[in-house]
Amino acid sequence: MNPDFPASRNPAHKIWVPHPSQLHRDGWIPAGLLVAFAILLTGCHHKQPQTSQYPGYTAPTATEARNTHPYTPKPHTPAPPPPPVRPEDAEGKPVSTEVGLASWYGPPYHNHAGADGSIYNENALTVAHRTLPMGTVVRVTNVATGESVLARVTDRGPFVPGRILDLSLAAAKSISVYRAGTAKVKIEAFAKPDADPAGKWCVQIGTFLTADDAIQTKNDLLRRYATAKVIEFAGPTGFWVRINPVPADHTAALRIADSIHIPDAEPYLVRLN
Repeated sequence: MNPDFPASRNPAHKIWVPHPSQLHRDGWIPAGLLVAFAILLTGCHHKQPQTSQYPGYTAPTATEARNTHPYTPKPHTPAPPPPPVRPEDAEGKPVSTEVGLASWYGPPYHNHAGADGSIYNENALTVAHRTLPMGTVVRVTNVATGESVLARVTDRGPFVPGRILDLSLAAAKSISVYRAGTAKVKIEAFAKPDADPAGKWCVQIGTFLTADDAIQTKNDLLRRYATAKVIEFAGPTGFWVRINPVPADHTAALRIADSIHIPDAEPYLVRLN
């Protein structure tokens, strides 16, 4: 991501070097001239180091460098890719239905780990949802066009106010959301046989523009929720704070989310499994 700075171009040093015929006079060379000539040659091979920078570039201060937390995904052993969705996975009555605004995501998330541990493939039919169990099959219908697609929940999000679903690139193209960017959709979720009905829940708060803001919020919440685990972390969209209640059930997480009132930092209820 960080571009290489272009090399500086400095004019070559023009050094006058006397002709040998001028050095030898009566078979000897003046000692002073020898010393001066040696200094000139030494200077040619030991140039002062140059600093190459873009015009207008300002190097970060020590404090700024210390407070910078770039997003670097932790190395892990990826889970196997999710199985493809079959038509029989969406038979029967859906267990839940909701309507809201959907968007889609691709690069730079393609080939990076999703929340379920598998590698996100923008060309597979998957979605990101904040609360549906991992592996749940959903039917997503574009309300405006009537087009629908079956996809599987493999990731968490979107963490943008007013949106309820993030489609993979392939899923977005299949229901005409790709070019529009967002669309009103109906989401029908079908039961996942091995899903834990209780689930493991947390409250996620963000996005903070700086690490200092996230750390300050985390420290404030640690004093307020002594029995919960509170962490801050850097994500691809900024800095986040997460509260893991004890016990990690839906009721406890909902109670915490309802009690948080932080300007410009909306709390989201997120299912971790």
